[in-house]
Amino acid sequence: MDCVRMDKWLWAARFFKTRALASKACELGRIEARRSGGVWQPVKASRDVHASEMLKVKNDSGEFEVEVLGLSEVRGPASVAQGLYRETDESKEQRRALAEAKKAVPAYESTWESGRPTKRDRRVMTRLRGR
Repeated sequence: MDCVRMDKWLWAARFFKTRALASKACELGRIEARRSGGVWQPVKASRDVHASEMLKVKNDSGEFEVEVLGLSEVRGPASVAQGLYRETDESKEQRRALAEAKKAVPAYESTWESGRPTKRDRRVMTRLRGR
């Protein structure tokens, strides 16, 4: 096997729980590919993935920049899925910095132990969530 569909590979590598979610991410431009030092380009779900290709994957867990090491059409255990790619050091560092920044933001502390939040409490919660 020398190539696999993008959505199948993303699903097999456990970046997304379903192929439908992987396809939707491709459709929304959250997956970009670069072949041998070229420019990053958004990809379609039907595009073939080859070994040694670089991918940028944006999902709920964060943004990953990975090199494809292996190909698989079937979803296996997480230990096997981790062997399909290698995350770059810069990507790991960015995600680590983002996690630390999230921890630095103070968590909302309710003035009441239970019950419905007041209007003021809801405004504070909305502001903290960044909406």
